[in-house]
Amino acid sequence: QRLKAAVHYTVGCLCQDVAEDKDVQFSKQSIAAISEITFRQCGTEVYFKGYFLILCRHAKRSTVTTEDVKLLARRSTSLLKYITQKSEEITSNNMVQKEKKKKKSSAAKEGRAAGEQEAAVTESEDSNVA
Repeated sequence: QRLKAAVHYTVGCLCQDVAEDKDVQFSKQSIAAISEITFRQCGTEVYFKGYFLILCRHAKRSTVTTEDVKLLARRSTSLLKYITQKSEEITSNNMVQKEKKKKKSSAAKEGRAAGEQEAAVTESEDSNVA
């Protein structure tokens, strides 16, 4: 409760500073709403970090995976659907980037091989001329 009061006080001070700077006013209700959102967001962030740490420790990993995020979001079907969709988009984009890199590196290798063949032909022609 004291932490919530401290957040409310701090938000009130920040709103007052912004009000003076921008020449606007904040109602008590808007300050209370901003305070509540801030308090909940901070609490949620701490909860998620703790949850992910527990998941990683349980799985004996040090990296949070997409499956961990999906597991956390499983109760909200719309959020789970969104996360799954974004995950698939990212995976697809990564695959496209890898393919581009492969094509680029294979083209560079072919270019070098062709250059080496030309140099060998030129050397053999030079030796035949001499």
